[in-house]
Amino acid sequence: MLIDRNLSKYIVFSEDSILNALKKISDNKSRIIFSVTESGVLEGVLTDGDFRRWLVKQNTIDLNQAVSNISNKQFKYALFEENPEKINSYFSEEIEFIPLLDDNDHLVAIARKRPDEIKIGDFIINDESPTFIIAEIGNNHNGNLELAKKLIDDAITAGANCAKFQLRSLKSLYHNAGNADDASEDLGSQYTLDLLSRFQLSDEEMLQAFDYCKEKEILPLCTPWDLDSLKILENYGMVAYKVASADFTNHELLKALAKTGKPLICSTGMSTEAEISQSVQLLQKLGAMYVLLHCNSTYPAPFKDVNLNYITRLKELGDCPVGYSGHERGISVAIAAVAKGAKVIEKHFTLDKSMEGNDHKVSLLPQEFKAMVEGIRQVEEALGTSSERRLSQGELMNRETLAKSLIINCDLEPGQVITEAMIEVKSPGKGLQPNRKKELIGKTAKRSLKAGDFFFSSDLEEAQIKAKNYLFDRPWGLPVRYHDFGKLLPKSNPDLLEFHLSYKDLEQDIKQYFNNTYDLNYVVHSPELFAGDHVLDLCSLDDDYRHHSIKELQRVIHITRQLKAYFKKASRPLIVTNIGGFTLDEPLPLTKRQKYYDLLLDSLSNLDSEGVEIIPQTMPPFPWHFGGQRYHNLFVDPQDIAEFCSHNNYRVCLDISHSKLACNHHNLSFKEFIEQVGPYTAHLHIADAQGLDGEGLQIEHGDIDFPALAEDLKKTAPNASFIPEIWQGHKNEGEGFWIALERLENLFH
Repeated sequence: MLIDRNLSKYIVFSEDSILNALKKISDNKSRIIFSVTESGVLEGVLTDGDFRRWLVKQNTIDLNQAVSNISNKQFKYALFEENPEKINSYFSEEIEFIPLLDDNDHLVAIARKRPDEIKIGDFIINDESPTFIIAEIGNNHNGNLELAKKLIDDAITAGANCAKFQLRSLKSLYHNAGNADDASEDLGSQYTLDLLSRFQLSDEEMLQAFDYCKEKEILPLCTPWDLDSLKILENYGMVAYKVASADFTNHELLKALAKTGKPLICSTGMSTEAEISQSVQLLQKLGAMYVLLHCNSTYPAPFKDVNLNYITRLKELGDCPVGYSGHERGISVAIAAVAKGAKVIEKHFTLDKSMEGNDHKVSLLPQEFKAMVEGIRQVEEALGTSSERRLSQGELMNRETLAKSLIINCDLEPGQVITEAMIEVKSPGKGLQPNRKKELIGKTAKRSLKAGDFFFSSDLEEAQIKAKNYLFDRPWGLPVRYHDFGKLLPKSNPDLLEFHLSYKDLEQDIKQYFNNTYDLNYVVHSPELFAGDHVLDLCSLDDDYRHHSIKELQRVIHITRQLKAYFKKASRPLIVTNIGGFTLDEPLPLTKRQKYYDLLLDSLSNLDSEGVEIIPQTMPPFPWHFGGQRYHNLFVDPQDIAEFCSHNNYRVCLDISHSKLACNHHNLSFKEFIEQVGPYTAHLHIADAQGLDGEGLQIEHGDIDFPALAEDLKKTAPNASFIPEIWQGHKNEGEGFWIALERLENLFH
């Protein structure tokens, strides 16, 4: 059970309209509101179910009448001072919220079943949320407000979600009223009192530090060490509280903190399991919202004493989100804690470990803290789910190259039976995997097979996909290679062919592949990889590398011109290219992107592009470069793309799959992306996409709403040609392309 004193999201006045009440129900996402009089007396309750039951009984609907006319007057309630265990007993499958009243029937709080998440400021803490990372500044400002502000600035730069401080009233906290010169104190207490007496911010300075956090848009939190400090923080309006390990057994302070109704983040260092359980029971009785942090309160903590495995046990004891507050050296343990389930991480933060004060020595410097945050975010990405294992796009690509397939070692006609003796295992892995051999034995061939042909999944299926002539409202084509266009072209009626070149193709004599002309247009897709592991990058900061890329692309332009002799409808053929601008370890900051665009323009100006049109391809945020992933920075953002095209008179190849992935990653509207980039689109690559890097998927196998896309493209890019760029769609004589075209034909006609 939780007791929520934040009533604003739950209440409406009895004279408010039903319409306003419905808006409040929608906003609070709790499906319930409480109707009170102007003096705060609870008048009635309205759930979304109550509203629906009222609605079906009405002949005419008036949503402007007072909510008190329809609110439920027969509601379950409890007195605020009632025993928490008794209040908890009132919950049922039907009752999830219980209004708590004072002796005068005023609504003072809402009791609700314990939710699966806790909200602190704008941050949600639950099993799916990013880790909430606290930079524990504590007293590392050494009593200097300007140093405190510098620590806040650096915590933001390092990626912290929260800057946390500590507030004490030495007079009320210590039995000797905080006398640092008390000779009767133990050595440790004397040392601590001496530091605190010299290095505390004044109450006013502390509030200024909180204000500075808000100004800089980082959440301020604070640990109150006593009731006087809690009062100051409550008057300020602190949104949540950190409970120090030293106070987790201080039930008087815990009760006071729980009564604020604010979320509590509780460190459990120096507490036995029995003491942890006792404090948890108290917090639950009081209806508190809390997170428990595993902690070893030694400075620095030996690695052997950290015991990260206890995080699992702590989650069971607390029945709540858990985290880790670390005092050990380095960043590895905090990162590992996230893998163990920690949703909150707290580490001490300093600008100089040599400064006076014992916390500095176990604190992280800004660069160390930043490295920890980056490590945590990487681990979060890597954790994934415990659901069924699926191959990533990179694994699928590498499986095609590195794995093995089932092939046939003889010729076979349709209708003949496939026997075990006909089947061999060979590389690469672009066909049916070897583990499916038994499924294949005994099947009848559904197509003509030649010795050395790969078997495919469709050879196990009854229905076979056949190519046909397709009808579209725009020019369309097929992605082909020199060696297979002659096989694919007779099967259908494309308006164009898009030749996907490898760097080896640049060395070929194209006359061996073309012995007549075609009544078609064509597009060339430039290689991305060239001889010597050179990945095309027209934006490289290395001038030698960039000029080598320019020379390679010039070779592509030369080949494109040569092809023109074989295509009657070609006038100014398009060259699709990935222009580079990728990074290996992290994306470029926004402020550095323009330099790369400037380098691109310089590279393009150094090309002899007479008779062809170079169209950069829109890119995904995480492109696959031959089985490995990188970060792409250019032609990912729709505004960047539109500005580049409009200012420099360029058009693009709008890769639908790539751009959907960019929208997924950056939380952009895909519709708005199409609206911005569509007018500058010369050509389209169409495939589905899923998640952040699932590109080139079969139509309707991913996240894209294709009917909506078709409408948007008709408005913004009505004349752009397209190909179905389904990954490995060419296999089994274009099987993947024919499936895609069949599904797209109903939309683009």
